[in-house]
Amino acid sequence: MSTHPAATDADRKEQLFAIRLSLVTGLAMLAGKWYAYGITGSAAILSDAAESVVHIAAVAFAAFSLWLSHQPADPSHPYGHEKISFFSAGTEGFLIILAAVFIIVESVKKLIGGVVLSNLDTGTAIVLGASAVNLALGLYLVRRGRKHRSLILEANGKHVLTDSWTSFGVVAGLGLTMLTGWLFFDPIVAILVALNILWSGGKLIRQSVGGLMDEGDPALERTLRGVLDAETARRGLQYHQLRYRQSGNTAWVEYHLLFPRNTLLGEAHRAGTEIELAVAGALGMHTQVISHLEPAEDHEEVHPGGLRH
Repeated sequence: MSTHPAATDADRKEQLFAIRLSLVTGLAMLAGKWYAYGITGSAAILSDAAESVVHIAAVAFAAFSLWLSHQPADPSHPYGHEKISFFSAGTEGFLIILAAVFIIVESVKKLIGGVVLSNLDTGTAIVLGASAVNLALGLYLVRRGRKHRSLILEANGKHVLTDSWTSFGVVAGLGLTMLTGWLFFDPIVAILVALNILWSGGKLIRQSVGGLMDEGDPALERTLRGVLDAETARRGLQYHQLRYRQSGNTAWVEYHLLFPRNTLLGEAHRAGTEIELAVAGALGMHTQVISHLEPAEDHEEVHPGGLRH
């Protein structure tokens, strides 16, 4: 077994700072949007504010998940706690969908009961400012998430970006309302925003389920096979039974190495370790590699019954 170095204290601190920044900024944006809704009565601004409520709940859970994912393995969780990141992304997606349903219901009520708006210029300015702040924050979080291979940060960043596009859409709708004087633009834009939020939430849930089910990653598999092909060919060896999965920031890789029958155990172990180190180094992330050493000539016969490959 070999490992690429795990996240350093500096990495953890940077990730925790990013998620805390998201929480503090989200609270400020929430206050501004609800104030804007209070002075305008706009369904579109309500949709934006409701999405921000979801964001606060989601980022609070994400902050807990990020802390838990960095806790070391223990007797009750021998593989660590990093899979919490998939639960975090799924929870965020579910909350986004709830917000979208709420927005649609409220907008339909306004379409049926009539629309009354006021102070649209001030409300639009507040939402526009929030849009710009969220755009910058979302891009920052996605970059940090990809740098540290943190699904939690990346999912949160994508949610913030969704919030930003939502806000820009609301601004566009409010602008049309002010230009044309047709008040029904407001709830219609809110419904369009909700549909976009539904799509975003669905993608997060899909990503979460894929991670929990150890779904394959074609790009990761290409990298692994490229390294194994090169390393085994250089030593005149073969490999099979490649399996891998990702758990948060850690990749787990398993494969079987086939050696000539008369290879000494020490030589096989040395070559196997070198290949493990090459695999771990190629991924550039915290990696656990386990290789099983077998004789090439009769490896199938050695394994009885259900242990045959």
